[in-house]
Amino acid sequence: MVSKKQIESAAEIIKSGGLVAFPTETVYGLGADALNPNAVAKIFIEKERPSFDPLIIHISNIKDVERLTKEHDHRVDLLAKMFWPGPLTIVLPKSDIVPDIVTSGLPTVGIRMPNNKIALDLITTAGSPIAAPSANKFGRISPTTASHVKKQLTGVECVLDGGPCQVGIESTVISLNRDGFVILREGAITSDNLQEAIPQSKEEKTKSPLASPGLLQSHYSPEKPLFILETKDMSTAGLLEYHLSNKKLPKGNGAFISFSGKKIPSFSHTEYLSKNRDLKEAAINLFSILHKLEDNLNIDYIVAESVPLEGIGRAIMDKLNKAAHRYNNK
Repeated sequence: MVSKKQIESAAEIIKSGGLVAFPTETVYGLGADALNPNAVAKIFIEKERPSFDPLIIHISNIKDVERLTKEHDHRVDLLAKMFWPGPLTIVLPKSDIVPDIVTSGLPTVGIRMPNNKIALDLITTAGSPIAAPSANKFGRISPTTASHVKKQLTGVECVLDGGPCQVGIESTVISLNRDGFVILREGAITSDNLQEAIPQSKEEKTKSPLASPGLLQSHYSPEKPLFILETKDMSTAGLLEYHLSNKKLPKGNGAFISFSGKKIPSFSHTEYLSKNRDLKEAAINLFSILHKLEDNLNIDYIVAESVPLEGIGRAIMDKLNKAAHRYNNK
């Protein structure tokens, strides 16, 4: 476990304008003082992240919402009571104290309170909200362990090792409007969950692809070709050939990521998102499996079985589709 002394040391790095990688319940974050634009700039440099992709601010006290936003919306209180600390980010009109570099020049800012003691202690000890995207190179697989962070980032002064993340995929991101809410990025908290706090009168799509992190078509990609097998029945290898008939698979050894628990003999390696079709377990395992297969020198490409588009399955497929995009659109 991370000691109090380690938290204090990491907090001093944040205060002095440095970077700290730390665990949350979703993925590991790469953090800097959210109110220090020079410190935030280091995040973009280290991640090789384009400046048009906004960051999320992490807080440890609900009162911080008041100073980070322009106006009070009582629905934030309802959402915070039900989902914070937790994997929900709310995009709100930003106050003047939030540097433009955090929001990529947008008038709104994403805010969340992570459900992780190490993260909360770090934010509180640092005495400032922390801007933190995932602690990986831009567009690559998100990190769910400290070793995933160290594999990709070399310019981080401190990595707090809190063990594996308990949710495994990024937070749900929403904005609020007169009809209720709009989901900008799918995550562990679903539309049905949100409607328990805020009834939604109609579905709306976000008008700007840059209103939230993680909205680009290609994201979360391993450094090996990834393809998605969309079928409910994989009893024969022939079905694999049929469903991938329009895709040119690379030569060499393929790895199969199974959700149904089935195994296809033509693959040299199989990893299981879940052996009993548990979507929550699949979400926890997704990024860790992608990292494992990326690091396996005996694997040349990856084929992932699709999961049902229900509940957290929507978020899983969002990540898989974006991870496969760069290889399926050449």
